[in-house]
Order: sequence, then structure tokens, then C-alpha cells
Amino acid sequence: MIGYRNEHTIASTCEVTGRGYWSGQSVRIRFQPASVGTGVVFVRTDLAGHPQCPARIEFADSIQFRTNLQNGDASFAMVEHLMAALAGLEIDNCVVEVDAEEMPGLDGSSKEFVIALQSAGLVVQAALKPQLVIEHPLRVRQGDACIEVMPCEGSRSHFGYRLDYGTESVIPNQSFMIDLTPRQFTRQVAAARTFVTLEQAQQLRSSGVAQHVSNQELLVIGPDGPVENEFRFRNECARHKTLDLIGDLSLVGVDLIGQFVSERGGHRINGMLAQKLAQMVAHAATPHQVKDDSESVNKIRRVA
Repeated sequence: MIGYRNEHTIASTCEVTGRGYWSGQSVRIRFQPASVGTGVVFVRTDLAGHPQCPARIEFADSIQFRTNLQNGDASFAMVEHLMAALAGLEIDNCVVEVDAEEMPGLDGSSKEFVIALQSAGLVVQAALKPQLVIEHPLRVRQGDACIEVMPCEGSRSHFGYRLDYGTESVIPNQSFMIDLTPRQFTRQVAAARTFVTLEQAQQLRSSGVAQHVSNQELLVIGPDGPVENEFRFRNECARHKTLDLIGDLSLVGVDLIGQFVSERGGHRINGMLAQKLAQMVAHAATPHQVKDDSESVNKIRRVA
């Protein structure tokens, strides 16, 4: 039998400041504790009325290089690294106040978010976190990208990535897999950074985007490896893609119990899978087996 866990929030307020990769705009993020059942809610403190947006897939727009949220006039750009930190640390209820649209790029990883959230402490709350338990295989495809979802033993989530950009790429084939726990996320995933090839970086900068971002603020990979930088892990690129997958799928809003392995995937296909899983959650009004149009059977366990 799959066991529930209690919901969590942070014990105190904490902050992270930086600049957006795309906009270059300075931004301050303030993480606030939240009550049971709140979920993660983003708030724009720089806009009149402080408009909000729940961190759920129905408000998401997954595009190349990033995932954005929007609810009316409230937009929040590049939320995946922040969401991965919250999901990896099992922080379920949190109000995220920001004073600009784009989240800070920092060093291209979740590391600084994790450090801040850990410093705030964790509170165990008197409510149980709903789970979606994968019982039969599910596969989502987009072009040559694919995410395979499989059942697994135990009550944990397993996330992984198989990276293969072809023989001509400067980024070698690599893979990564993690049994997702707060400890393992912190040690193995949180510090893995955003990466681009040198050619991609030159194209972005020549188009006027990310000109302020140095080669030390993300991984720029050329024919001889990182430019003015070095890898933190031998398979750092696959680890960062796993980080993105964790962050994007956290927008489903429940714990996902199963194995999730992406091959050549990115934010768009992550969003496609998150939408499909959210539909399964919405259609499962009672904790029994349901069947979707992909002929996969899943179980959602709800707590009133």
C-alpha cells in the first residue's frame, strides 16, 4: 500500500535576489509560509492589486528554454528552477512574492533557491498530500522527444533523462536517474546548471538576448567543453534536464509516484505530460482506478 506524507510549508520568510536571464531586470523573490491546501502561489508585488497565479499546469506556457505562468495580467517567467527547488524539498504550501516578471537566473540551477528555503526551515502540517500513483505504462511523444512513465515499487518518485543530441553535437550522450528525496535532490540535482552550446549562445547574444549573462552564469559548451567554466558533474547536462522535468511536472500539484524518464525532451513535452497527468487527477473524483484514452491505468488518492 502506498503511504501518504504530510504537507509541508516553510517555517519563516526567506529571500533570493538576482537578475533575469532574458530581461536582465533585477528581481527580489520572497518566499512566505502558507496554510494547508494553499499550494504554491505566485504574487506580483510590483503590480497594482498584487495579482496572483497558482503554480498549476493550466496556467503554464511551456516554450523553448523556459516555462512561464500567466493569470490575467500577472505573468511569471522561467519558473521551472524555483518550482524544482520547492518540489525537491517537498515544500507544498508557499506564497512566492516577486517584484518583476522573470525569476532570477542566478547560476542557472536551483542551488540558491534550495539554500534559502533550507535556511527558512520546514514545518510539517496537519494535512495529507494527494498522490497520483502510476500503475501502468504511459508514453508521450513530440517529434523525436519522448517521456516514458512507468509504475515502480515503493512510494517514491524516480526521475531521469537520456540525452542524445547526435554525433555532431559538442554535448556528449549522457544519462541520469534519481530516486527523488529532499536529500538526493539537494546533493545530486539542485546544483546542475542551465546549458547552451557556444553556437546557441552566440545566436542569442547577437539577437540582443541575454547579453548581460556571462559564461560563469550558465554553462556555455564549445568543442573543447565548457567555455571559461567547468562541469560540476560529469553528466551535468542530463542532471539539469532532470531538474527541469521535476520542476515542470510539479505543476500537476500532487505527488507523482512512479518512474518518469525523458529522452531528448524539453519544456514543451514536459508540459504536455503535465497536462495529461492533471487531467487524470481531475477525472478521478474518488480513489479508484481510472482509464484514460492512452490505455494507461492510474490511481489518484485524494484527501478531503
